[in-house]
Amino acid sequence: MTITIAASSVPKPPADIIEGFRHAPTSVISDNLARLPGAVGLRPYHRGGKLVGTAFTVRTRPGDNLAIHRALELVGPGDVIVVDGGGDETRALVGEIMKNIAQWRKAEGYVIDGAIRDVAAFAADDFPCYARAVIHRGPYKNGPGEINVPVTVGGSVISPGDIVVGDEDGVVSFPAAGAAALLDAVRAQVAREEETMKAIREGRYQGSYGKA
Repeated sequence: MTITIAASSVPKPPADIIEGFRHAPTSVISDNLARLPGAVGLRPYHRGGKLVGTAFTVRTRPGDNLAIHRALELVGPGDVIVVDGGGDETRALVGEIMKNIAQWRKAEGYVIDGAIRDVAAFAADDFPCYARAVIHRGPYKNGPGEINVPVTVGGSVISPGDIVVGDEDGVVSFPAAGAAALLDAVRAQVAREEETMKAIREGRYQGSYGKA
């Protein structure tokens, strides 16, 4: 069945913007996005490490990974492979081999609204992978699917080229437009929270955090 490719690549924001979010907690990013965006129900399966990049999106039929295989022929450095698998947990869409292909293509990681398998291989590696579940059952490879179209992952709408950030708390995404202003706001909040922590350590905290 047909795999529709809306675009073979996605635009990348300036490298300094991307790198600026590498040290930004997803919780603080979320706070500065009115606490609304963010994929619900996904968790990290990799050993450790931050996920930062731009969304290279895939929509696939639940339990079928043909479109993901096609996407792996197109992704490159800076791309986060974001898969809308409909939240299906009955068949794994990605496993160790597809992890290794994505790494070889120098992609930044996976965000999958669906299941994975070969979880030990992900747990032994720092290549980021966020998914909904683990199951041994493999996928079909029949299609259909779409590449680089807006998708929904864990209730969050993600468009091609959106910036995607993931850490131990989960995954958040946002348009590249406005990212510079968002980064300034995130850095300001981080500085305020660091000052609060310092005040606690020094015994001079007076409840300012609860009033923010």
